[in-house]
Amino acid sequence: MDPPQNGTPTGPRRSQRERKKPQPLETVATTGKRKRAATDDEGDDEEHSGEDNEEEYAAPKRKSPKKPAKKDTAKAPKATTRKPRGRKLQDAAVFDPEQLAKDTKINTDNPLYNAIMNPSAALQGTAEDFLESLEQNEGAAQAELINLILRACGCNDSVDADKALDTDGIQSAVDDLVDALKLESTPTYPLTSKNPMFKKFRTHLSEFLSRVISSAADLGLLYTTDLIPNLSAWVLTMSSAPLRSFRHTATVVALDVEAALCDVTRNVEKEAEVLGRQREGEKKRKAKGGAGAKDKELQTKTKEVKERSSKLNEYLKEFIDGVFINRYRDLDPLIRTECINSLGTFFKKHPSHFLSTSYLRYVGWVLSDADAHVRTAAVKALQVVYMSSVSEHLLTSLNHFTERFKPRLVEMAEADVDVNVRVGVLNVLEAIEKTGMLGEEERERLGALVFCSEPKVRKAVGGFVRGVWEEWVEERDVEMGGKSKEDKDRMGVKGIASLLVKWGKALDEAAGEEDDEEQDSEQKKAKAKTEIASLAAERSKTHGDGRTALATEALWDELEPVRDWSGILDVLLLDHSASAESQAAATGKKGKKARPKGKSRSAATTAVDDEEEDTESVSVDESWRLEEVEEAVLLELLVSSIIKTKKDSIGGKKGEEDAIANDITRALMKGLPRLFVKYQTDENRIKDVLILPTFMNLDLYLEMRAISDYTALWDDILKQFLTHSSPSILALSMSTIIYLLSATSLSNSNSPKILELEDELSSALRDALAERDEIEISTFTEDEVLALSSTCTRIRILAGTRDITAWMEENEGGKQSSAWELITAIAERGRLGYQDEEVMIEQVLHLLTLHIIWKSRGLASVSEEDTQYRETLEAQRSTLLEKLIEFAVGTQSNTVEGVKRSAFKNLLNLHVLFSANQTTAADGTPLPTAAVALSMDDETQYRCAGYIQAEIERYTELIADSDDEDKENATSADDSDSEAPTRNKANNKGKKTAKANKLNKKAQVKEDSRVRLEQEYAFIDVITTFLRAIRAGALQVRHGAVILAHYGLIIDVLREESIMNEEGDIIVLVATQALQEAFTLVIDGVVDDEENAIHLAKQLATCFVIRGAQLTVIRRLDVNFVVQIHSTLLSWLGKRLASYNADKNKNALKRTLSCFRPLTQMLAVVQDREALKIKAHVDQVLAQGKVEVATTVVWEPLRAYERKLMSKDKEHKGERKGKGAATDDESEVERMVEMSHDESEAEAPAAPAPARPRPRRAASNRTRRTPAQTEDEGGDEPATPKAHTDQTPPEAPPANNDPDLEVDVGPQESSHEATPTSSRKRRRPEEEEANDTPDPVPEPLDEPPTPEAGYLQVRRKRARH
Repeated sequence: MDPPQNGTPTGPRRSQRERKKPQPLETVATTGKRKRAATDDEGDDEEHSGEDNEEEYAAPKRKSPKKPAKKDTAKAPKATTRKPRGRKLQDAAVFDPEQLAKDTKINTDNPLYNAIMNPSAALQGTAEDFLESLEQNEGAAQAELINLILRACGCNDSVDADKALDTDGIQSAVDDLVDALKLESTPTYPLTSKNPMFKKFRTHLSEFLSRVISSAADLGLLYTTDLIPNLSAWVLTMSSAPLRSFRHTATVVALDVEAALCDVTRNVEKEAEVLGRQREGEKKRKAKGGAGAKDKELQTKTKEVKERSSKLNEYLKEFIDGVFINRYRDLDPLIRTECINSLGTFFKKHPSHFLSTSYLRYVGWVLSDADAHVRTAAVKALQVVYMSSVSEHLLTSLNHFTERFKPRLVEMAEADVDVNVRVGVLNVLEAIEKTGMLGEEERERLGALVFCSEPKVRKAVGGFVRGVWEEWVEERDVEMGGKSKEDKDRMGVKGIASLLVKWGKALDEAAGEEDDEEQDSEQKKAKAKTEIASLAAERSKTHGDGRTALATEALWDELEPVRDWSGILDVLLLDHSASAESQAAATGKKGKKARPKGKSRSAATTAVDDEEEDTESVSVDESWRLEEVEEAVLLELLVSSIIKTKKDSIGGKKGEEDAIANDITRALMKGLPRLFVKYQTDENRIKDVLILPTFMNLDLYLEMRAISDYTALWDDILKQFLTHSSPSILALSMSTIIYLLSATSLSNSNSPKILELEDELSSALRDALAERDEIEISTFTEDEVLALSSTCTRIRILAGTRDITAWMEENEGGKQSSAWELITAIAERGRLGYQDEEVMIEQVLHLLTLHIIWKSRGLASVSEEDTQYRETLEAQRSTLLEKLIEFAVGTQSNTVEGVKRSAFKNLLNLHVLFSANQTTAADGTPLPTAAVALSMDDETQYRCAGYIQAEIERYTELIADSDDEDKENATSADDSDSEAPTRNKANNKGKKTAKANKLNKKAQVKEDSRVRLEQEYAFIDVITTFLRAIRAGALQVRHGAVILAHYGLIIDVLREESIMNEEGDIIVLVATQALQEAFTLVIDGVVDDEENAIHLAKQLATCFVIRGAQLTVIRRLDVNFVVQIHSTLLSWLGKRLASYNADKNKNALKRTLSCFRPLTQMLAVVQDREALKIKAHVDQVLAQGKVEVATTVVWEPLRAYERKLMSKDKEHKGERKGKGAATDDESEVERMVEMSHDESEAEAPAAPAPARPRPRRAASNRTRRTPAQTEDEGGDEPATPKAHTDQTPPEAPPANNDPDLEVDVGPQESSHEATPTSSRKRRRPEEEEANDTPDPVPEPLDEPPTPEAGYLQVRRKRARH
């Protein structure tokens, strides 16, 4: 029965009720469904008994005792059709407690736990049965409830009635339960288990507790029994237990009980309010002389309600103080999340009590929690506070909390690492903004998030922006005295532009301040990577991917003016300058614009009709007059709005896409000519205008018979291409021209225009070189160089999109020099090394390369008999290659750096195009370039590798110099800041000067940052070109070692060459050379540490195997090549160790030893025999160099390298013992040493095939060597390693089934201790550490072990001196 809204228990007192014999709780395990009370229908009628009079108070009626006899009445089938309260009955299989206990390893001896786990049980009936049992036998019922909590903890122990009621022994009982649970191997408990059986356990547990509390309140048992006090005593103790399952479960139970108590408390408060109104009415009737018989009865009821309210408040405080305050800062983030989530529930259920600063502060404190889930819970709690009606009458109490934690909320909205947290915080701040609690600075910071790169954040801030925009428009309208609807719409357009400008400036200033405050070099590097990407994509702004486009996407569904591209276009077509308005007022024609001089109406505004005349006559009101920067933003908004409109029309109704495209085309046909005239001198805005034609349906010009308008559009675009010199504007103009050329229906108009462009370029080139016989050595003025550079840039951009080879070779029958000859002559000036001609020579070299590329494309259409075309191509290519080689890697020219870089890239690009290694297509057919294949000689390849090495060194020095400069600037800035107060006192203009200096400094930093990014971009461009040439086969792979020493970027090529093509010598050559150069950088102190070499070694190690799905090994490099790499590098390092050790150069010795760390990373694929070879070679190298390994920390890298080799042997021995195989370790080691000596004498690069091992001697004949013999042998042959054996082998470690998985079984992991043997020789610490885990005794081996069998352990003996 659902509890009534208002009422108090009026049933007979406990002493007057008929005592029933206590009966145990019945589980529903056998019945399959929960029995229903026979009085349910009666209870439903009783719920409405007090609703006839609103002011009359009616107490809830006590339920009559259940009569078991009615279970079998005829009405029973009818009850099955009623919708039960609680969980919905499921048509599932019969609930089996035994199977549940078997599957979950949790006992099902508790009926409450079984009812919660049973999907067919009705929890309301279970709660009623429990309360009935509580009334009859409180101890047993309390024990059942505590045992339910224990089962929820995953604990199978139970407490009896005496323990359940013994509050003094709760702590001891909980400790015993925790200790017992620790001994069990129960990995999870229901609240965190992934078992599907527990999927709804948390929900059902909360529902059960809620129904128990609410029913107990209805029956009065909540106040007359020790249900809550006893439960709180247990839960409070368990919530502080060291075991997580106890703490978590107890916290959940306590919070769910607290939530249920909030509901009861709120109902009691409503009862008090009703009684208060009734008493007030009774007093009024008594004052008028009316009857006052109910006064005493109401006083009694009021007193009873106050007592219940007081007791409930005590319960609430007890759970909060005992559980929440301790657990909201628990080490487990899941428990902290539970606490904060429940606090949000308390805010909603009982706001009058919890919605105060004393509880809100806990939410504010966890806003800085390290776990994202906790912060999310805090944000959701604040959403309950600010975004619902619970705080309508309590907003004044939120002011203190809001002012205190508002900065943190804004900070989270800007920079929290979790996107969902940012979205939730923005919703909270939007609600706070409606209350007017946000300052102007905070509004700007939040508004700038409309430019955020995260789509969810932009979407979330849209509502906030809408509110700010509406407020701006209203204030503007009031300020201007009220305007018409049309003016108000245009004010809305200005408002969007104004807000975007303001927020953009705030974002730029914030970025500038971050640059000033940035001191950490790692942060600078990370920031540079982000900025270099934006620099490379500089053109994205005009293609709808810029800052304004992001804002358009965010505000698309929020603001109507953003979707109204036509209204934006109308506002932009007006002249917003103050001079135009004053001129119009002087001439008496308000708003009329004067036509540009020298421009007739037919030429300037051919497409302008009556509608445009009406637009021109519109007066620009001061309320929506645009500033220049607002016009620029609005123009970007127009572009992005049109893009979004066209994008949304795709896939819509039939014909909708074409209709929208035609509407846009008609509007732009009228507006584009005026936009070109208006912004043709503005370099930034003309970019946006140039992209507008690409949104038009050009066929509409033909349908509307507006060919003259189309020709005028061509003229406007060609004018921009021929007058501007900015590469970005030229590229945009050319992309628009290509779009116009794609309209085949207008080819009659397109062809003359493109020919006109070519003639203009030809005339400009010849005019610039007129009257100059020797172009290669002539002198040009600065203006001539700029003009010639612009012309060459235009031709290069045209050649990049269109085949102009015929135009380049046209010489009018020998009457004049062709453009190819003129441009080739200009390229010769690269030898002179003039700095001001750098850009010109770069463009010319690129243009000549494009010409060769276009010529090679024509090979596909040339017949084999036509040799003249190929001869011309080869001749022109040879001429260009001579120049490129001389400029890039030659020694006779004085080429500037930019020209050298451009020549190098073009040289490699040509060799990639005509590479002799790529003469056939994927289908096997020969490529057209096969007939003119090109190969680079070895000398040129080495020169190219040398150029890359020089570029790397130059860039490294550049970075080092910039870091030093940054440090100096930071130091000088600190000094100037410390002197600033003194200067300000002496000079009244100090503040203005300081501000100006700060602005100048920001501008300089921004400029320096851009220069550095451009340098980095150019450097990366060169390196990627070099790698591309290696990948294509134009350069040999071995030259990639130059880059590998610093970066490690050609691993895929090496892996393919060494494994797939079975050319292991390549990886040996490249890896040894790259690591030697990397080690040289470490030893010479060029780099701070060996971290780069370690990363390089890890990358090279991936070349030894090719893995497939789930890291399975598909192919493997021959391990002998890996041994060769280690042997070569060990010999190289050994010579330096010997030299530095003899010279006692400690610093160099330390850096050399650190190079063993990278080598350790390359032992993953080394097998047992190869590990023995490498170990023997280590001993030999150290013995030859007379290097003594010390026990100091400096030698730790070498000792770690040796331990890694030993671990391979241990793994192999463990596997051999499991297979029942063994060899004679000493004989095996001696054989490996002899092989190592033979290899070193013969200098053979490849390792010989393994020989058969000697047969093992009988164990009874084996004798242990005396220490004296050991010392003698060590003195005679100190480099000979001997395998260590022991008579008491430990249990072998588990075998490693995956040969590629490294298993380092160190001594500390062994649980056995070796029996020490007497020896007069003092063991070294590393030997002592290795001997802690004795090796197993090897057993006979019938055949040599395979590489997968394991690894042998080798120990190096050291002679005593």
